[in-house]
Amino acid sequence: MRELPKIKFSIVVPIFNEEGSAKRLYIRLTQVMRALGEPYEIVFVDDGSTDRSPAILRNLHEADSCVRIVTLLRNFGQTPALKAGFDAARGEVIISMDGDLQHDPAEIPSFIQKLDEGFDIVSGWRYERKDTWLTRRLPSRIANWTMAKLSGVPLHDFGTTFKAYRREIIQDLPLYGELHRFIPALAASSGARITEIPITNPPRQRGKSNYGLSRVFRVFLDLLSTKFWLDYSTKPMHFFGFFGLAVTGAGIFTGSLLLFQKVIAHAEFTSNLTLTIATITLLLAGAQILCVGFASEILSRTYYESQKKRIYVSRATRDSDDEDLELGREVEDAIYADNGNHFENHLNPSPLPAQTRPERPTLMVSAHQPRLVRRIAGNSLARR
Repeated sequence: MRELPKIKFSIVVPIFNEEGSAKRLYIRLTQVMRALGEPYEIVFVDDGSTDRSPAILRNLHEADSCVRIVTLLRNFGQTPALKAGFDAARGEVIISMDGDLQHDPAEIPSFIQKLDEGFDIVSGWRYERKDTWLTRRLPSRIANWTMAKLSGVPLHDFGTTFKAYRREIIQDLPLYGELHRFIPALAASSGARITEIPITNPPRQRGKSNYGLSRVFRVFLDLLSTKFWLDYSTKPMHFFGFFGLAVTGAGIFTGSLLLFQKVIAHAEFTSNLTLTIATITLLLAGAQILCVGFASEILSRTYYESQKKRIYVSRATRDSDDEDLELGREVEDAIYADNGNHFENHLNPSPLPAQTRPERPTLMVSAHQPRLVRRIAGNSLARR
């Protein structure tokens, strides 16, 4: 069986009723990708289009083997469409972009250049947007500022689809709802290195936009859920426990005040009925919040342990090369030299007392720098 060529770049493009721009986008993408001289594929995701887009995509697939099509049964939305494309992509580098020609394929080499500099995610920044100010630019600016503050990722533009990813970063990220905007925040929590580059934003020439002002509320709700997931997915009790203890403490305080004015002061500073109701309400609310925290803790552990999900992300271990072999030889020589000196010291013990010196470990591994640890093959240290 002939082995398929290794794909270097995968371009993922969600399509929903883009019959006026799909073919033109394909032509421009093909020109750019062929100029790079690397194996590539273009993955079009038909997100339940009802116009001529599916027929156009089929014709492109039949004419070019580099074109692949993922067809969804209905319109699921941009995030599921992107996730379907990411799952189908085979490239080492995955580049996502819109299908409405508001992203210029000629800028793809700039994304690749940044990835070559060592970054894991390169995000586009529409520094001069051509959209309407009230319904698109103003809500986007507010949302981007909020997301940057809450996530700790200082990007100017979270909403653009035009991004480049390393495959190992994007393939295991959970994407639900409209979380495609928060991919940099989700990846940053795993230690991904992220940067952004300015991109042009030409106005839409054909078709109509599928976004409106109503999406602002959905984005805000997704932002809250993403913030909770990033900070407390593995420790939900830390979130609920804080509020539960605070409310319970307030209930204990009001109850203590009630006892103080009834038993000790024999004076009514506040209505006894008010303090009684407040005490009962606060204690019950605090107990309920703590119970929600315990239930969330159980669900979190069930989620990670039942599916064997890791709570950490590691980079792929690099295979040994000439430098590793040379390191192995040096370690081997040092071990045998040390054994020889040890043997001679036993045969001819020194009459002078050995000078004490602090012990120095031969290998120091920092828990904060897991990327610096290299795996050395066992047979590389065997003496031949």
